[in-house]
Amino acid sequence: MKRLHVHVSVVDLDDSIRFYSTMFAAQPTVVKSDYAKWMLDDPRVNFAISQRGAKPGLNHLGVQVESTVELKGMHERLEKLEREIVTEEGAACCYAKSDKYWAEDPQGIAWETFHTLDTIPVFGKDTATMGEEVCGCTPKERTTVSVPSTEACCGPTAKEGSCC
Repeated sequence: MKRLHVHVSVVDLDDSIRFYSTMFAAQPTVVKSDYAKWMLDDPRVNFAISQRGAKPGLNHLGVQVESTVELKGMHERLEKLEREIVTEEGAACCYAKSDKYWAEDPQGIAWETFHTLDTIPVFGKDTATMGEEVCGCTPKERTTVSVPSTEACCGPTAKEGSCC
């Protein structure tokens, strides 16, 4: 079964946790100093917020799947779109290790399709790519992306200092 993923960049994490906990009538399943996540069943959504230096607002959208078979099916759907697809295997991002495919919709919104493999103790890993520092949840195949790398993170358009 698939789960919608929404990630919002926030200014004040504690205030945002209070707001969303009240709105969802549930406490986050993960809370870190810069990140919180709710794995909700009603509505079935993986809703995450982070305070990582990105512009406040929508960071990216996604579809989380529960198996490699479902991820393969999502990849086949993305291929039909005839858009650039960025592939990540074993990506360290958002306190999790995941296999992912990234695409952008016609408006430039990053969409992540992913299968979480395990949890990890860090948000992501900063890596040097093409002479610049980027977060570990940024697609490694940045050369396939036509959008400048100064946009919001956790998609093909990563911004230094921010991550999903």
